[in-house]
Amino acid sequence: MERIKTDILVIGAGSGGLSVAAGAVQMGAEVVLLEGHKMGGDCLNFGCVPSKALIASGKAAHGMAHAQVYGVADAVPQVDYAAAKDHVHDVIGQIEPVDSQERFEGLGVKVIRAYGRFISETEVQAGDTVISARRIVIATGSSPFVPPIPGLDTVPYETNETVFDLRERPRHLLIIGGGPIGMEMAQAHRRLGSDVTVIEGAKALGKDDPELAQIVLDSLRGEGVVIEEDALAEKITGGPGAIEVHAKDGRVFKGTHLLMAVGRKSNTDSLDLDKAGIATTKTGIKVDERLRTTNRRVYAIGDVAGGLQFTHVAGYHAGIVIRQAVFGLPAKAKTDHLPWATYTDPELAQVGMTEAEARKAHGDKLEVARFDYHHNDRAIAERKTKGFIKVMVVKGKPVGASIVGHQAGELINLWAFVLANGLKMTHVTNMVSPYPTIGEINKRAAGAYFSPRLFDNPTVKRVVGLVQRWLP
Repeated sequence: MERIKTDILVIGAGSGGLSVAAGAVQMGAEVVLLEGHKMGGDCLNFGCVPSKALIASGKAAHGMAHAQVYGVADAVPQVDYAAAKDHVHDVIGQIEPVDSQERFEGLGVKVIRAYGRFISETEVQAGDTVISARRIVIATGSSPFVPPIPGLDTVPYETNETVFDLRERPRHLLIIGGGPIGMEMAQAHRRLGSDVTVIEGAKALGKDDPELAQIVLDSLRGEGVVIEEDALAEKITGGPGAIEVHAKDGRVFKGTHLLMAVGRKSNTDSLDLDKAGIATTKTGIKVDERLRTTNRRVYAIGDVAGGLQFTHVAGYHAGIVIRQAVFGLPAKAKTDHLPWATYTDPELAQVGMTEAEARKAHGDKLEVARFDYHHNDRAIAERKTKGFIKVMVVKGKPVGASIVGHQAGELINLWAFVLANGLKMTHVTNMVSPYPTIGEINKRAAGAYFSPRLFDNPTVKRVVGLVQRWLP
């Protein structure tokens, strides 16, 4: 048994773990990184990267079939599903070197390709190696949650960890789960030629503002995606190529393939956390506002910390931990400035409070500024006029922004910046946007907030009248 000592031990080579390892080692700390599966974790191999690549394939096919509005004849796309998957894996391959073992070893990180488990409060065993560390960072991420639906163990099904290896296009894809993953995969597969039925036990896109979510759901239904809500799956029957999902209310949905997309569970089972005095909750590892576990030498970041499960959140957490574990400086993780996006068409994006949350928190102090895509000249030119933005404002300061429409995931960046830095609506109106851009929508939303104060204000009109009389 080999024993080694290090300053920082990182368990998990996903987005958060890699960020900690790279940042810490380049600042002079000794770092050991454990990874028992694939470098790059879920995001690179099974999540963000492959899903957006497949969405791009679907977008290309959809564009060919709906080109007439631009003066180009519609064409029936000849979809090669296996070639689309080749595109997906090529994209992964292009990004892979950035997350590779070779790159991190080149930075000075000791990489051990084995799973780790705690054997004491300061020691972790990985294969034949025991690592003793001053600080330990758990970044083991999450895995698809597969609920114990009766009959599921008798039929083949896909998760996000297997669907990107599927080479034959599903004739009729059943998707259990109407969250972001389910809806993204539903639209992508529909555009690539599959029939798709989404089976959601409550409301599809239920965590987003319902006014915005409805626009996305209407768009998907318009493309032929069948979305069945309030359809709690009670049992599954059939076999390969002929699967039936039975809902609690008696509805039966038939398809050839099944994708489980009902949520994620934190990867903690094999860590032996109790031996390190680390407590867990229903959603993951229990952490304080500094991302410390109940063992103060150990931090947990990203999905495994039981909060928002997004790659960019794991990266943000990494920065919080680096400040503490490397420099010994206190740092606290916040959540009110963290954005997220669903990459359907149209896209759906959110940062801060939704309108409902803001009304509950601020009551009559809340003002909501809105602006529609169909008033944006670039959106009109590109025939992308479906959608709108609304910004929740309290005493001149935004507390949230919700966007549905073309490039919503890009537009939300500005509002994430505004919330992160405590800026006001005046700061957004001071910005000059190039014309014509979709980004003008943000500035126009800020203008919509001030318009009633300027144009519908009798006092302003009286003052202007006096000034005009006084001017020579």
